[in-house]
Amino acid sequence: MTPEYWQQACRVLSRRDPVLRGLVKSYPGIAMQSRGDAFRTLARAIVGQQISVKAAETVWLRFVATVGAVRPISIQATTSQQLRAAGLSSRKVEYVQDLARHFHDGLLDEAQWPASSDDEIIVDLMRVKGIGRWSAEMFLIFYLARPDVLPLDDIGLQRAIEMHYNEAGRLTRGEMQAIGNNWRPWSTVATWYLWRSLGPAGAGK
Repeated sequence: MTPEYWQQACRVLSRRDPVLRGLVKSYPGIAMQSRGDAFRTLARAIVGQQISVKAAETVWLRFVATVGAVRPISIQATTSQQLRAAGLSSRKVEYVQDLARHFHDGLLDEAQWPASSDDEIIVDLMRVKGIGRWSAEMFLIFYLARPDVLPLDDIGLQRAIEMHYNEAGRLTRGEMQAIGNNWRPWSTVATWYLWRSLGPAGAGK
């Protein structure tokens, strides 16, 4: 579902930022949609790490066919050999097994997240093997729909900021952060529209 803050954020960003005003007008009638459930979202992020979108989709479908319902208990009931046969590297097998353990043992508690800050959730998620800050920020955006996430480690966002705010010239992280400060507390919405501006390369976000 679309976050309830979306239209308000679009109005505020359009008043503040001419670039975003143009992007909001360019993509009418569409908005970010939150995805799936927490465990499945994180498992899919791990499976798709460091491979193309097409390859990630292929491996994910084989993974789902192997484990059935993507739940901690089904991962734990599947052998490492079976997971590797589905296309996961040995390291990704270790990662999804560690994710399953964290959920099964209650080390990740979804019930606490609504009252937790973004940074607290990032720290929580990064205790799982294979989940770094970028993956945690994608989770904040696409599962929890947090409104003010600015994932400056994302190459697509970096490229979009440079394209729209510096004629495609390189910008330092500090310079990009300074541009992004104008978007708060709606950095997630600004980020989503900047991804859209990349065309098919950014539309998968």
